[in-house]
Amino acid sequence: MTRRILIGLAILFAALVIVLPVAAIVSRAFADGAGAWWAAVSEAETLQAVRLTVITALIVLPLNIVFGLCAAWAIARFRFPGRRALLILIEIPFAVSPIIAGLCFLLVYGAYGPIGGALQPWGVQLMFNLTGIVLVSLFVTCPFVVREVLPVLSVTGEDEEKAALTLGASGWQIFRFVTFPNITWAMVYGAILATARAIGEFGAVAVVSGAIRGQTMTLPLQIELLYNDYNTTGAFAAATLLTALALVTLVLRGLIAAIHPARGATP
Repeated sequence: MTRRILIGLAILFAALVIVLPVAAIVSRAFADGAGAWWAAVSEAETLQAVRLTVITALIVLPLNIVFGLCAAWAIARFRFPGRRALLILIEIPFAVSPIIAGLCFLLVYGAYGPIGGALQPWGVQLMFNLTGIVLVSLFVTCPFVVREVLPVLSVTGEDEEKAALTLGASGWQIFRFVTFPNITWAMVYGAILATARAIGEFGAVAVVSGAIRGQTMTLPLQIELLYNDYNTTGAFAAATLLTALALVTLVLRGLIAAIHPARGATP
């Protein structure tokens, strides 16, 4: 009886919080017909927002993977002063509001900040363009790959790597043929989570992008802009695109969980 109640409450909660809102988005987006939906998603500004969002995700993804693998390997395999501090720094994006993070980046890398101001005479602008969006997206997504890869490295231990080292393998060979096969699924899982976060990030991007129409508006910002302009059809049509991107990452996550169940159990 208790199990049925708990299952029923879980299903009810999921229906109220997840299913109904998503259904409402799709219903409202197609309320005026498929033609109106297509016209809305085909607008130049919306397409530019989609393009900018995808470009940002494609830039952030490989950088996240490289940073995540290096940081996780360094923390798991070496003991050095500041190791715990490094781990805490990597966790900061989970504790800091994205809006605060965006403001911090603006104060440091903006035209009046220490770094942005130093680059200003050279004609280099880091904020209110793609560079600023990528920087804050990297900040909010950097913990994901590390959080997924680090536990796997800690569990597998160093025995196989030490055995390869005694057999004369180089550092690169040890990583490629011994370490990397053990962490592949963890890396992919973390990369998917980081990509989903980069695609849906709003607060930090809103601060550093400048919200320039048709230029620095990512898809989440474009949805808010359309809604504030009382273009509800366009806003919900754009929201279906963002929802579709989220569902793609959800499906990929489910496939990985099915192929490699240990990854599905990662919190």
